[in-house]
Amino acid sequence: MWTTVDVIDWDEAMQQCGEDEEFLRELLGDLRAETDTQMARMEEIIRNPTDSPFVAMVRAAHVIKGAASNLMCGQLRETAHALESVSQAASITPNGMLNPDVLQPVQEKFANLKVAVQNYHTYLISVGV
Repeated sequence: MWTTVDVIDWDEAMQQCGEDEEFLRELLGDLRAETDTQMARMEEIIRNPTDSPFVAMVRAAHVIKGAASNLMCGQLRETAHALESVSQAASITPNGMLNPDVLQPVQEKFANLKVAVQNYHTYLISVGV
């Protein structure tokens, strides 16, 4: 489980941003906005699944995973990757139909990602971003 993974590896993130703390803070704020947008999309998918809902979950989780990876945000990266993986597996269903048996694992991974997002928000507040 990701509980031992840091919300962010600040030193690595600073290196990624050329030791420019102002730039890093700006990027972390941008990540918060992007994450919130993607989470709202996924929340809507969970509430109202339509044709091939898991494909959209894969895409949204992938966006979070990629951005979190670039900024050394471990919890977001790991939980988004887990959601992306389980959603990818769920998307491979006959006729692309929604299978209730695969919805539960997706919902569980989404709940884990929600916790990671909350941890990220809390961290940003603690560092004044």
